[in-house]
Amino acid sequence: MAQPAVWDDPEPLAVSSAPVPQYGSGSLADLLPTLAAGMGVPGTTAAIAELTPADRNCVFLIDGLGWEQLKAHRDEAPYLHGLLAGSRGGTGRPLTAGYPATTATSLASVGTGLPPGAHGLPGYTVRDPATGQLMNQLRWQPWTAPHAWQPYPTVFQLADAAGVHAAQVSSPHFQNTPLTKVALSGGTFHGRLTGEERMDLAAEQLAAGDRSLVYTYYAELDGAGHRYGVASDTWRGQLMYVDRLVQRLAEQLPPRSALYVTADHGMIDVPFDEDHRIDFDADWELRAGVALLGGEGRARHVYAVPGAEDDVLACWREVLGEQFWVASRDEAIAAGWFGPHIDERVYARLGDVIAAARDDVLLIASEREPKESAMVGNHGSMTPAEQFVPLLEVRS
Repeated sequence: MAQPAVWDDPEPLAVSSAPVPQYGSGSLADLLPTLAAGMGVPGTTAAIAELTPADRNCVFLIDGLGWEQLKAHRDEAPYLHGLLAGSRGGTGRPLTAGYPATTATSLASVGTGLPPGAHGLPGYTVRDPATGQLMNQLRWQPWTAPHAWQPYPTVFQLADAAGVHAAQVSSPHFQNTPLTKVALSGGTFHGRLTGEERMDLAAEQLAAGDRSLVYTYYAELDGAGHRYGVASDTWRGQLMYVDRLVQRLAEQLPPRSALYVTADHGMIDVPFDEDHRIDFDADWELRAGVALLGGEGRARHVYAVPGAEDDVLACWREVLGEQFWVASRDEAIAAGWFGPHIDERVYARLGDVIAAARDDVLLIASEREPKESAMVGNHGSMTPAEQFVPLLEVRS
């Protein structure tokens, strides 16, 4: 007689199986301290062992230029593609962005040289313990005192104090934003509208000092990915333009210079169907016991009603645990998701429950986050497509 089938409930993803960023040796937070240490700036340490010091260093951060996306688009980016083998000091390897792989967090990691658990911008939106409200750290809404939120000096400030010529060349829109103040200030800010103007001025600023640390930035590739996806003609057109910008800057480098091209995160396209887009606002199980939903679709901070923390964790593991790494706050900290330590002021900004997507899925919130829920391209989690960013190098 045939035995009846036995159905085992699938085990949720183990928190320990998440690929933690390479804090301290190969993350975005390690880049500027390594460059500054090579110029003799006190208080900085060379953490990326593969990099060779230079007197003049320029970091060109291209928002959304993931390692895996770049590798897949040789035809659109022939110049950048030709630099891949020399990434990360000739090893041919990428850096990791840090968790979550999102712009506000990554820019703060780049500029301060600290992981998210220290600089305190650990997500797209997080709870402000002082008010109980969600704080959007990209748009800085609602407003809070910037240097109370992120009190550490930037690497640019340390470099400027040490006599290094420090400068940022970006869109004029970013000059006075709170995010710029806490993450990228120090030395002088130069606003230029077009990409070509930024490349030309970045080269001039590199030549302006015997020791120089220059940062420049381009955002539109990321915008194209969010709106149309990394499989779109619009995104590929932006990549072609970025490729020309990098070559333009590289060809103008003054003597004794190193140009490093990197990014804040990669990106994946997520299909528009119920299997890939789980709607928090339409799911009573996921909403039960939740006071605030923070983060973004692939990297959620979940703030429970007091006393409901364990129930929320159990429910989220049961519902999402095959597709997301679901951890309690303390489990995520112990696993090192936000870095080797968490500052006391940052602890309560993290969710009681933290959910990071492994599969090509989103946890959207169609009613409270209609614009974010409609994006084609997304990022935030610890998968290679989101975490790996290039560190392409050109030297003069």
